Amino acid sequence: MRGVEQAARTACADGSVWIDTAPNYADAHQVLRPVISGHPRAKVATKTGFFTTAEGEAAVRAGLLTSEHSAVGHSLGQAFVRWQTERSLASLGRIDLVFVHNPERAYLDPSDLHMRLREVFAVLEEFTVAGRIGGYGVATWSGFLHDVFTVSELLGLAKEAAGSSEHHLRAVQQPVSLVMARPIALALAGRGPLIEARAAGLTTFGSSPLHGGELPTLVTPELAEFIRPGASPAAACLLAAASCPSLDVVLLSASSPPHWSAAQDAIASPLAPGHLRKVTDVLAQG
Repeated sequence: MRGVEQAARTACADGSVWIDTAPNYADAHQVLRPVISGHPRAKVATKTGFFTTAEGEAAVRAGLLTSEHSAVGHSLGQAFVRWQTERSLASLGRIDLVFVHNPERAYLDPSDLHMRLREVFAVLEEFTVAGRIGGYGVATWSGFLHDVFTVSELLGLAKEAAGSSEHHLRAVQQPVSLVMARPIALALAGRGPLIEARAAGLTTFGSSPLHGGELPTLVTPELAEFIRPGASPAAACLLAAASCPSLDVVLLSASSPPHWSAAQDAIASPLAPGHLRKVTDVLAQG
């Protein structure tokens, strides 16, 4: 089913399992509820911000979005975030993390974006303090890459949103792959968002390790062999991403149990940092 294919089941270094999804992943929320209820020890992460056409129309009927805003497909309005998170809870049954989804998409002015993030964090603090979600995070595609915000700034905004209480910012998510390799290079050098987030006690998630499925077709057999002798291009790409220092969770999309097992096998033995650095050097030279 499409919803299950678009929900990423993920393995952590400590052996726990995450189910990562979002309201705009087709019918993923509805399809996943019985899966979640059948796996009580799995952790559940969803997102807020993007929405499907149907959800946008429902938000318009509820008076939360204008027709023009609905056509954009993304909102960080406080009322909308509260409404969407309520819907996600009703669909999924439980949520451990709510990621603010690609916040850099909607607000080009950094000061405006930071204000909006603080407001969204305040809403998610309410849900967390009430015990309805386990915490929240930021899932970004280019926010760190383009210096729209830093981990330190996100922590500061979370502290402001929480007021006198302890904040509940728990995670960051960004793409980590042989295409989006800057996080790997920075982490190998002991710098960058992954290092900073880990030092602050946040859980780090790496998305799109296969770059939307395109990467294995771009990797030559020679490069795959260099990464890990005998590995297929897809397995080599997953392994390189999963070997990134300070990365806790790699989002591995799997449409069947055999695919899931193959992905787990591919990342079971991470690359040594020195070898991973040689891989990134080869890519930089190419």
